Amino acid sequence: MKTKAISITPDIAFGGDNPPLFIAGPCVIESQEHALSMARILLKLRDEMKINLVFKSSFDKANRSSIESFRGPGLKKGLEILRAVKKETGLPLLSDIHEPQQAAEAAEVLDILQIPAFLCRQTDLIAAAARTGKAVGVKKGQFLSPEEAKNILDKGTEAGNERVFITERGSSFGYQNLVVDMRGFPIIRGFGAPVVYDITHSMQKPGGEGKQTGGTPQFARTLARAAAAAGADGFFMEVHDNPPSALSDRATQIRPDAARAIIEDVLAIRSALEF
Repeated sequence: MKTKAISITPDIAFGGDNPPLFIAGPCVIESQEHALSMARILLKLRDEMKINLVFKSSFDKANRSSIESFRGPGLKKGLEILRAVKKETGLPLLSDIHEPQQAAEAAEVLDILQIPAFLCRQTDLIAAAARTGKAVGVKKGQFLSPEEAKNILDKGTEAGNERVFITERGSSFGYQNLVVDMRGFPIIRGFGAPVVYDITHSMQKPGGEGKQTGGTPQFARTLARAAAAAGADGFFMEVHDNPPSALSDRATQIRPDAARAIIEDVLAIRSALEF
């Protein structure tokens, strides 16, 4: 089943008959210098592989394992940095919002407003994001079934925005473990909306390192291949030039060369299949 197409910019759309969308970048904005450096790396990757790519990085990681964890530069400084990324590279942008009052200001800079998984049932937040008119990506909570994602899409439609899509990031399976149910892709696509597979966060082991999230990055390529075969319309991956030194999600961020290999796999599988 083909999904409806969602436009991200006048030149980029995904879903329907469009090529897959790739969303990539460091988990959190660590500095303007680092954000620009990563954006340049990903811009080169985009141009060499001729793909549609959105740069992502969070201005605030409000959901952290510990009060001691780095959160990012915050809304105003973070948006300034993302604006600089767009000015230099021209890449479309995605970042998270956590409160309804952040939506309008963030929409002045971002091309996609993302709703974090733990906030995916917050009606006011989804409605505020949708009312900006920008594309809205909602992470499906670890506690939701695929069928419940339709309620999220309905909230976006009620707010007057048809450009809402779902991102699958795995479901809680016991303590400190996530499992991706591949049936979720055709189920959610059956509602007509494109589905993005969040490679990075589905590999997490929440709280697996006490005050930090652990992970299983060795399965990134395998899971991405499976999601491509199951019909994912887009692929989300957090990419860092030196994951062990990352200030957030160091256990699951991947290096640019690993991102390239995943993209090659996805393109090969998508070209062999028709959805």
